[in-house]
Formats: sequence, structure tokens, C-alpha cells
Amino acid sequence: MGLSGLEIYKLLPKTNCKKCNFPTCLAFALALAKKSTDLAKCPYLSDEAKMALESASQPPIKLITVGVGEQALSVGNETVLFRHEEKFHHPAGVGLIVEDTLSEAQLAEFVEVIKKLQFERVGQFLSPGLIAIKNTSGKSQDFASCIKYLKANSNLNLVLMSGDPDCMRAGLEVCKEKKPLIFSAEEKNLDAFIEIAKEAKAPLAVSSTELEKLSELAKKAIDAGCHDLVLNVLKDRLSEKIESLTQIRRLALKKNFRTFGFPTISVIEKKDVLFDAMSAGALMAKYASIILLDKPTLGTVLSLLTLRQNIYSDPQKPLQVEPKVYPIGSPNEQSPLLVTTNFSLTYYTVLSEVESSKVSSYILSVDTEGMSVLTAWAAEKFTPEKINESMKKATLESLLAHKVLIIPGYVAVMSADLEEQSGWKILVGPREASGISPFLKNFNKPR
Repeated sequence: MGLSGLEIYKLLPKTNCKKCNFPTCLAFALALAKKSTDLAKCPYLSDEAKMALESASQPPIKLITVGVGEQALSVGNETVLFRHEEKFHHPAGVGLIVEDTLSEAQLAEFVEVIKKLQFERVGQFLSPGLIAIKNTSGKSQDFASCIKYLKANSNLNLVLMSGDPDCMRAGLEVCKEKKPLIFSAEEKNLDAFIEIAKEAKAPLAVSSTELEKLSELAKKAIDAGCHDLVLNVLKDRLSEKIESLTQIRRLALKKNFRTFGFPTISVIEKKDVLFDAMSAGALMAKYASIILLDKPTLGTVLSLLTLRQNIYSDPQKPLQVEPKVYPIGSPNEQSPLLVTTNFSLTYYTVLSEVESSKVSSYILSVDTEGMSVLTAWAAEKFTPEKINESMKKATLESLLAHKVLIIPGYVAVMSADLEEQSGWKILVGPREASGISPFLKNFNKPR
């Protein structure tokens, strides 16, 4: 954990010189504790104090990046055990395992499957971020050829899975510029893999069945100059793996245990569809930073990506859409106008039903701070005053030749007040979103 302001102050020169743009060294120390200023602004800091403060300022779990460019996956740098304390910052990576024994035709089929594993949910696009190439053949040439094909035909980040140093070198030779994750080093091959990772400047996964041994291997890698690590606990039972990952996270955050201050990875071997899905979800929640799936079903991937979206959203800040008027289809001045809140799930549910009706319409999204219709109404965030204000901001007169607004059936009680305040005709729509489609098909504007 980081040092407190007073602990930092004890290491400062206490000259109150103001050259850091703070009135006192104590004020500077408090700003450092909040990470709102830079240590380099103090001109009189001793080398010993600088080393101590730089060490203390490191995040408890290091941020590790797999891949390069906009598609790169960054994991780690988490600061809490439980998301209600703050939030989880870097969504876990989801990867699909492919074996290097497949023919080129089978690899082409695999790539097509990957392309289909992209989903849209509440305005966000969800997809796996990794391909893990498994060196099942044990042959360097087959491993390299498989990696080369997937590198050329997919933009996903790569994980190279081999315990053979020679095969790993051959694989890296064709893709090291992609900064793949090297998976994985164990006690028997650690020295060779450390050198490989350093030469390739790529992150290295370290594996062991026991936490004590895993810590020793990580320390040896760090001391050898290999600082970008991912930790892998080799446990067969799901309960034991979850317990180990929780221990790693707790020791890193609560005890500042540096050899465990790295992201973790878990491999889900093909066993049973439901058990695999359950295991992947449980490990993502507690606390795998990367999940590798062996031959998953479409449903498993979709459920895992949906779970990831929920886990890594901010619990204090619901998913929201921009509050404004959205044209659906090809609306004109005679098209219906519906109103709803800016809570993403509510908006996209309404959107889906409007689209299925095939009636071109407008949807007015009101800023309710991400609350659903009934919640926002109860919290006085979805009121006649708020809706009327949103209608004025949207300059609806420039879009529509009529003055008719459809409100959700659950808030029918506000229709009279809204009609009086806005001067518009208020129609009460269905209570449930499923009723929107038939409602719109029978929509007739009052004259």
C-alpha cells in the first residue's frame, strides 16, 4: 500500500522552500499521497529518500500489457479487493486456445469463429482479446507456422503456450513485435524463459502448484531483470484455485507483497460446457486477470463477456447514454416521439423494441443520472419538469410537425402535469417494453 502523507513528510527535506509550488513540505507530502503531484518537483530530495518514495509509489499490482497499439490488452493495476470499495479498472482478458496441430483449413475455420464472437450490449462492443497458440505438436516449425498464420489473419493479441524453450524462441521469431505473452515458465525451465522474455521484451507467465514456490520463481525472475510477469496457479480443483488467487490479491494489496504484485492468469481446460462456463465466471470474479478457454461454445463466451462488463463497470456510476434525441430508422416530421431515461439498459431495451416495430421514430433520452424509469421517478429524476426541460433543449419543433409525446406506462400519473407544463399532447405508452412494437404499429397522432 502507498505511504500516508505523514510518512512521506518524514522523508522530505523539510526546508519549506516552496520550489515545488506548495507552501510547505507537509502540503507537498499530502499532495504526493493523493498522487496529485510529481516527486521530481522537490529539488532537495536525497537519493535514499527518492528510492524509498519511488518504491512506495509503485502500484500494488503492476500494469502489464500484452500486444501493441490500440488492440493491446492491459491488465493489473487494481487497487481494491471488492468493487464496491472503488471499482476494478482494467477488464480481464478473455482468450481462446488453438492447437498448432490444426491444418490451415481448420485454422481458417477457427478465425471465422473468432470473427463471429463479437457482441453489442447496452451500447458497448464485447469480444475476446486474445488467441492462445498451444504447442501440442512439440515441434518448433509447426508452432511457428501456426503463429504466423494467426498473426496474419487476426488482429487479436497473442499468447504463446509452450514449455519448450526452443519452440518458444521459434514462435517469438515470427511475432515478437506483437509483444505476446510467454506462457509459461516453471521451475525446470525458468532460467531459459527469463532470458527469452528479456530478449523479446515480452511479458512472462510464471507457473507453480504452490504459492510459496510461485513467489520464489517470481522473485528470481525480478532479480534477473524480468519485471513484466503474470502469475499462474496450477491447481486442479476450482475451490483451491479461487482460494490461491484470492490470497495473491490480498497479499499484494494489504501486505504490499511485491512478488505477488502482478496480474494472474487461469486456463480453463475442456471438461463440461456448464462447468467450464461456471469456472471461468468464478475465476474472473476472484481474481483472474486473464482467462484462456479451450474450445468454448458461443454461449460460454457471450456469458463470460457479459459478466466481465458487469464486474468492471463502476458500481457508483451506472452505464449511461448521452441524453439527447435519437433518430431510429428514417424518421420524418410525422414520426412518433418516445421518452425514456438515459440508463443504458433501459434505453437499449426501448431501442430494440422500436427497431423491431419497423416504425421510424425518435427517442428522447432524459438525463436521470443513469437510473431506470421507476427508480428515477421515485428519486425525482424523471419528473414533468425534467422531461419538459429536456424537450426544450432538444428543439423538437425543428424535427416534428406534431406535438405528441409518448411516455412509459409506469409513470402515467405524470401525464396531466407534463401536458400542462409542456403544452404537448401526452400519450401513455405500454408499461412493459415488449408492448412498444404493437403500440407503435397502431400509433395515430391526435389532430
